[in-house]
This record gives sequence, structure tokens and C-alpha cells, in this order.
Amino acid sequence: MPRSYHSPQRQADAAATRANIVDAAGRLFVTDGYVATSIKAIAAEAGVSIPTVHLNGPKHALLIAAFERSFAGDEGRHSLAERPELRAIMGEPDTDTAIARYVDFLIEANQRSAAIVRAMLAAADSDPEVRVAYLDLEMRRHRDMTIAAGWFLQRERIRVDQVAIAADVLGLVTGPDPWTHFTVARGWDVDAYRSWLTAQLVHLSDNLA
Repeated sequence: MPRSYHSPQRQADAAATRANIVDAAGRLFVTDGYVATSIKAIAAEAGVSIPTVHLNGPKHALLIAAFERSFAGDEGRHSLAERPELRAIMGEPDTDTAIARYVDFLIEANQRSAAIVRAMLAAADSDPEVRVAYLDLEMRRHRDMTIAAGWFLQRERIRVDQVAIAADVLGLVTGPDPWTHFTVARGWDVDAYRSWLTAQLVHLSDNLA
């Protein structure tokens, strides 16, 4: 039986090609819209062949991957709490410092990903596969917010009976919608948004019913 051949360089090249394709697709989904973006256009934007894009597709999977890369820096279904940057923030001894670091993380993430979230929502209205993928993404996000609510409980910022509603509130205030509303629609600068979001998190228990 022939032995399988694993080349670290080949794997690295394949990963770089996929990242290039996903990023190219993300740019087109934002500028042209999901429906109008063809596999041919993605191939041209990425500088690769159409078959190479198909090998990394389908298109709805590229959309989800583009969001994951823009928001968290990599792909995958693993929790945000498993990523090194978030683990470091959650392990910060001082709670207010941890919140400040988390707010900075969210600002950078929403700056990168808010536009593609809007493209995803628009696509979900017309493409059943995107809709399923988006609902799965929302389920994963709620899982992350439940972990975050548990962190606030451990830091004695909320009560145990508030964990479920805290997860819902965190899902709203940390997401792309407030970022888009305040910084795009209302013209807030980043410092104003940072102050608002920090206040929501520092005084999270005040926001709970």
C-alpha cells in the first residue's frame, strides 16, 4: 500500500491559498453583494483558477469563513473562549482591566467584520444555505455569550439567576448592530463607542431585568 505523503510546505501553501480566496470572497461580498458575486469573480479577485475556488467552496461556506477570519482571525467552530487572545483577556486578574481589553478586542473585530455581517444578513434572505449557516453561526455566538456571562458571574458582576438574560444582553451590546448604528449611522468616533460599550459591560447587572 502506498504511503500518504504530507508536506508541511504543501500544507502551508494550501492554507495560504485558502486564506487568499476567503479574503477575496469577503471583499467582493461586501462591495458587490453575495448574490452578484460569482465564483469566477472570486477567482479573478484572488488570482487563482475557478477549480481552485470550487475546491475551497461552496460559496455560502466562503461567506461564513470570511466572517470568521474577519472577526476572530481564523476559521473554525471552536469557541472564542478557546482562542489565545480571549483566554488571556479572561485570565486577567483585574476585572475592569479585562473589560477594557475585551472592549478593545470587540472594536477591532467589529471594524473588520460589521460590513460582512450586513452582507451575510442580506444573503440569508434569499439563499437557504446561507440562512442555515447564519443560524448556526448565531447559535455558536450565543454559546460564546453564555460563556462570557459565566465569566461575569465568576467575577461577581452578576447573580446566578441573571446568567441567561446576561448572555442575551451581551449578544446585543457586543455585536455589530450597535457598532454600525453608532459609528456609521450616527457618526460616533471610536472613543465615544468605547465609552458606551465599556459602561454597558462595567454596569452589566444594571441592564438586567
